[in-house]
Amino acid sequence: MSKRVYIFDTTLRDGEQSPGVALNIQEKLEIAHQLARLGVDIIEAGFPIASLGDFEAVKAIAKEVKGPTIAALARISPQDIDRAWEAVKYAEKPRIHTFIATSEIHMKYKLQMTREQVLAAVLEGVRHAKRYTDDVEFSPEDGSRSDLDFICQVVEAAISAGATTINIPDTVGYATPEEFGRFIAAIRERVPNIDRAILSVHCHNDLGMAVANSLAAVQNGAQQVECAVNGIGERAGNTALEEVVMALYTRRDFYGYETGINTEEIYRTSRLVGNLTGMPIQHNKAVVGKNAFAHESGIHQDGVLKERTTYEIMNPAMIGLVVNNIVLGKHSGRHAFKQRLEELGFTLKEDELNKAFARFKDLADRKKDITDRDLEAIVDAEVRAIPEKYQLEYLHVSSGNRVVPTATLGVRHDGLLSEEAAVGDGPVDAVFKAVDKITGLKVCLKHYALNAVTGGKDAIGEVTAKVEYEGKVYVGRGISTDIIEASAKAYINAVNKIIYELGDLVQTQAM
Repeated sequence: MSKRVYIFDTTLRDGEQSPGVALNIQEKLEIAHQLARLGVDIIEAGFPIASLGDFEAVKAIAKEVKGPTIAALARISPQDIDRAWEAVKYAEKPRIHTFIATSEIHMKYKLQMTREQVLAAVLEGVRHAKRYTDDVEFSPEDGSRSDLDFICQVVEAAISAGATTINIPDTVGYATPEEFGRFIAAIRERVPNIDRAILSVHCHNDLGMAVANSLAAVQNGAQQVECAVNGIGERAGNTALEEVVMALYTRRDFYGYETGINTEEIYRTSRLVGNLTGMPIQHNKAVVGKNAFAHESGIHQDGVLKERTTYEIMNPAMIGLVVNNIVLGKHSGRHAFKQRLEELGFTLKEDELNKAFARFKDLADRKKDITDRDLEAIVDAEVRAIPEKYQLEYLHVSSGNRVVPTATLGVRHDGLLSEEAAVGDGPVDAVFKAVDKITGLKVCLKHYALNAVTGGKDAIGEVTAKVEYEGKVYVGRGISTDIIEASAKAYINAVNKIIYELGDLVQTQAM
């Protein structure tokens, strides 16, 4: 009989700490709702004391998202724990996740604390958290590099103080699978009260072994795996949720464990996180990458056509990647359009459906066949966008190798049309400078990326523009069969996010 592994998702906490990622509250809520549909057991919604924005996001998720346990991270100090509870107390199932470092290098150089002081802090902190909720998780940071005797002492103390989950982090991705497995087995064997808590692991991918280390830990008694969608996170990232889940499912004959994940939501969750964070998924990414189920070799193609399992150990439909034989185009009706969106997992409100259908018809006039990826791009980039203070009305670009690139834009703001022209190093640069003139905002472009959503001459161009404003990065996205138009939409989308988050202060400056 299979045993259960709990999936603790930290996409919205550790995942958002990825360099260049900055999600607003609406985007975090959208991801959290999708994680609930995915069936994760715990959502780590954020680090409330880190900023007011993080606090408000955790609070909103706690109030709105039903099903999973909602966890808030806190250092072991009373102020952190109090702030975490203020944010997460609205959840159906709230959890406080508190931590302190236990490795010699962290205690000496970062904390400047002795072992005795750390042990006392653990007891005091866990007891403090326990006053608020029965569900308390404790993590000894940099656990994999901690002295085994000391970490066992700390874990025993945390459980005696009321911790119901003990998480052992490989904070800097230093461990190897065999070594980490032995470490987890030793903790389970040497901590006398370990049966009173769920044993969890949180592995980083600095040496590319996060998934392997997590699975080794499960084989040696870990009951919970902390992970992030697409493996995003600090530095090289975290354990990839989709890889752990599908490894346990595909090789359940070997591992003998199961999760509560609805695997058919994996692909859509992956795409949503990739789009909102502005972190494209590499083509050869396991499970969810563009090439994960692609076969170019003639031998492989022949084998798959005769029997899929010759070269595919997973069914693409299992992760929600469904091949559809109905082709949508400009003659397709609203009913067929709505049905296909529902098959892809999108349930839209009436106004959202109207907006999506209008955008679909506009695209169908430029592109013969509309693929599922086109539909996903329409919903992700156009329908579920934040309120638009600035909307692109028109653009005209003049460019060439013997002329100065010039862009003329018309942008609508509060019902009024503003028009500006600018020159730049290229047509995209000229467009961005024209937008700057219209909005009056001084933003800095930090990253620009262009990807083709599908193949062919009429493919949709998907542009991601990351801009910095007053020290914070905002991610804008735009799609169009015209890459200059997609670029303008992405840049304006980033500006709209600045205004959405900072409100009247920015609007005043921009007018």
